[in-house]
Amino acid sequence: MARYTGPRSKISRRFGEPVMGPSKALQKKNYPPGQHGKGRRGKKSEYALQLQEKQKVKYTYGMLERQFARIFHLASVKQGQTGENLIKLCESRLDNIVYRMGIAPTRRAARQLVSHNHIVVDGDIANIPSLLIKPGQSIGVREKSKALEAIKTSVSLNTAKKFSWIDWTATDMVGQFVNYPERDQVPENFNDQAVVELYNK
Repeated sequence: MARYTGPRSKISRRFGEPVMGPSKALQKKNYPPGQHGKGRRGKKSEYALQLQEKQKVKYTYGMLERQFARIFHLASVKQGQTGENLIKLCESRLDNIVYRMGIAPTRRAARQLVSHNHIVVDGDIANIPSLLIKPGQSIGVREKSKALEAIKTSVSLNTAKKFSWIDWTATDMVGQFVNYPERDQVPENFNDQAVVELYNK
């Protein structure tokens, strides 16, 4: 299954923010990775900045190039602004929704739960992390998996984590993807317009 398996700390240091989940590396080394990380770096070109924004979205949602290109194509043919559509579709990925619901502490952990048949969509087991969920569909923890310590711990720690586009009942461990979020509701810091400009070149 395609995903990034390299060191997360380097990715976080590259962007200067924890794009792949909490990272202690930013506290210890708040400069980019590499031999010249501490040195003075030249001004980045417009293309470099656009590419960086694209990479940030890819790493945040755990996608490789082919998956990202597919999502971008779907966003470009959908009615509305391509940049906003892109983020909405990324937010509708099954692994991301599992993470947003608090079933898993990180998107990586959410991906693993989905892959290992712990998650159900509309009552049926779904083991494809990149599955795009449609508004109105229900997502929950499989009955046999509700006793897993990792899931119970994550749910208990994320009771205050609320998103208006998701309904979640912690006691039943089931929720619903109500609708696509508006761009300003997504907490991550993305310049989606830069990604669109990159692809339009």
